Amino acid sequence: MDIETKIKLVERPPTQEVITREELRKLFEEKDRPGHYIGLEISGLLHLGSLVLTGFKLRDLISSGVRATVYLADWHSAINRKLGGDWDRIKLASEYYADAFKYFVPGVRIVLGSDLYRGNDAYWKNVLEFSKHVSIARATRTLTIMGRSAREKLDLAQYFYPPMQSVDIHELQADIAHAGMDQRKVHMLAREVYPKLGWKPPVALHHELLLGLRKPERSGLDEEELQDMLISSKMSKSHPEASIFIHDSEKEIEDKMQKAFCPAKEVNMNPVLQYARLLIFHEKNEFRVERPAKFGGDVVFESYEEVENAYAQGELHPADLKTAVARELNKMIEDVRKHFEGRVEDIKLLLS
Repeated sequence: MDIETKIKLVERPPTQEVITREELRKLFEEKDRPGHYIGLEISGLLHLGSLVLTGFKLRDLISSGVRATVYLADWHSAINRKLGGDWDRIKLASEYYADAFKYFVPGVRIVLGSDLYRGNDAYWKNVLEFSKHVSIARATRTLTIMGRSAREKLDLAQYFYPPMQSVDIHELQADIAHAGMDQRKVHMLAREVYPKLGWKPPVALHHELLLGLRKPERSGLDEEELQDMLISSKMSKSHPEASIFIHDSEKEIEDKMQKAFCPAKEVNMNPVLQYARLLIFHEKNEFRVERPAKFGGDVVFESYEEVENAYAQGELHPADLKTAVARELNKMIEDVRKHFEGRVEDIKLLLS
């Protein structure tokens, strides 16, 4: 595969930005199989954003020749008090995450934080050296990566989070640091500090955040307005009624979609349209909307732009769009949903 094709795969949506494209090109020129990392907290049931959107990007990267790694950040989960900070529950939940990603993204490597840190004196030394180049004020601003506002009462353990996450990238020998846009600040911190330690900065790859089904709103994360709204409105386990989980039944998905925020003719911050753009058209070259003949009959769209234009002009009704998107999402997760059949209740109990 030529380098231009590899770059197109990396930049393909849901990618929102690559910092920098020139560095990515040089990386592919120097290495046949660059290393990669994306870190995930262990916190709850997997949903369209955490597994499917992320998984689609990981498949793109693997297709481009990148050695993709999903890093299950159990220590970071405990620091951020996920699952009540219960180490035993976090460990069991990490096995569920590992199983899901191995199934959905064949060829991905899974690394658990505890395994990376155990007996690794060099890692902790590097965390200390990295931290010497980060002020308390800078660390505080970076803590929005945890979904925390700088105005919150923070404990000392939370200040270890950014330097640990930054050093994880180096320890995993990742040439590409990958995350959703909500993690951008820590990658910029790593790119700033790495040269001071004699390390090569990673290429930063950020994908779009998948919106939840609620009306978008701000929650005060000390970000500029649009970015705060995107982070605050992303699909989250904290809002199960506004999230589509990989274990949801067909009817649950249909019901959630019918209640989704989807104003007629409004295309900005519209989660249903976003799912069509980032999920459906990632996997398919056409999108069928079924309608009664009196409302124009079935219509097939061959690009997302066609869908958006029809919706903006009122030629596509919200109810018809929701029904069609729900149908495609159900097809999309059908196999992974079946993979966990018989275990779902135990998983939900563990993560409740």
